[in-house]
Amino acid sequence: MTKQNIILDYLKELFPDASCELNFSTDFQLLVAVILSAQCTDKRVNIVTPILFEKYPDANAMQDAKQEDVENIIRSCGFYREKAKHIISASKDICEKFGGKLPRDRDDMQTLAGVGRKTANVICSNVYDDNVIAVDTHVLRVSNRLGLANTSNPNICETNLEKLFKKQLKDLHHRLVLFGRYYCTARKPKCESCKLKNICIYYKKNIKG
Repeated sequence: MTKQNIILDYLKELFPDASCELNFSTDFQLLVAVILSAQCTDKRVNIVTPILFEKYPDANAMQDAKQEDVENIIRSCGFYREKAKHIISASKDICEKFGGKLPRDRDDMQTLAGVGRKTANVICSNVYDDNVIAVDTHVLRVSNRLGLANTSNPNICETNLEKLFKKQLKDLHHRLVLFGRYYCTARKPKCESCKLKNICIYYKKNIKG
């Protein structure tokens, strides 16, 4: 069995029904939620977004929002001034440049304020079921520890994962995120109970000795 298959099988065992932990009803709402999730937990974002989306459910409503009002709602998510600015700016562009609908094209998405490749990939994967993988801090950390990548650059890591896992990227993304969030944590990872420790570079170097 290949290393890739060992990883895939174990992650599927841990998270058979892995999915995005952000709550959303539309592609626009997912866009906003992902922007808010930067350096913030999904749990916190899910507390804030029901209030935000009740008042501003779509880009048309959000484009006319007062920044101070959005800031007050999302304050607990951190970096609230910058995030509020990006959300309102992106909403205006969606309405003025894309007819009020979030663009389907990934490159077009990345022209919106606050939207980078990771955010665009999250949307394409979760909304459009595209075979893409978003490399966040969890995916990057786990990939390096398991020897799937050797880089601090998310784009290089993404390219490596695409080559290794080809058509299995969508499910892999959610499972790597959850594995990094709950098992292969930045501090005190649960190495001893992990079935991947025999192929894990981090375990061999830092735990096993």
